[in-house]
Amino acid sequence: MKIACLLDEGFEDSEFKDPYDNLKAAGHEVLVVGFKAGPKVTGCHKEVAAAVELDLDHARPQDFDGLFIPGGYSPDHLRGDQRAIDFVRHFMTADKPVLAICHGPQLLLSAGVVDGRRMTAWKTVQVDLRYAGAHVTDAEVVVDGNLVTSRQPGDIPAFVATGLELLAAG
Repeated sequence: MKIACLLDEGFEDSEFKDPYDNLKAAGHEVLVVGFKAGPKVTGCHKEVAAAVELDLDHARPQDFDGLFIPGGYSPDHLRGDQRAIDFVRHFMTADKPVLAICHGPQLLLSAGVVDGRRMTAWKTVQVDLRYAGAHVTDAEVVVDGNLVTSRQPGDIPAFVATGLELLAAG
């Protein structure tokens, strides 16, 4: 499957690298999508950098089978851009697999697609999800149809395993 990874500066290093590496090892094509193709974006701990391969002006969500949204500060930067919001909304309304960890669900909040969904996220984002109508569970991984969410770096093994199961089923 072809997976889009929405990414900008300040992502949580392990929440990008570990799932990204595992998705690729499982045979998925993962393309980093961001504001501008070419430059590298760096994680908040400065341990990981990734080149943006496709910019939001040229990324077509219909060309991808799934979406991966790492946490950290990256989702908050991206949700200020309507192109990113529209990109995310497409995956949710098309019922394509979406994997979001930690602060990743902030993009889903801005896309207006969390009402009635079962989800989890970083503890402060959980509050926002509840206010937006999501059914929040404080668990390492929550699956609701096409959506897999997790809370934090410690949840990465469960997040990856569950995400790979969802992608294999699709």
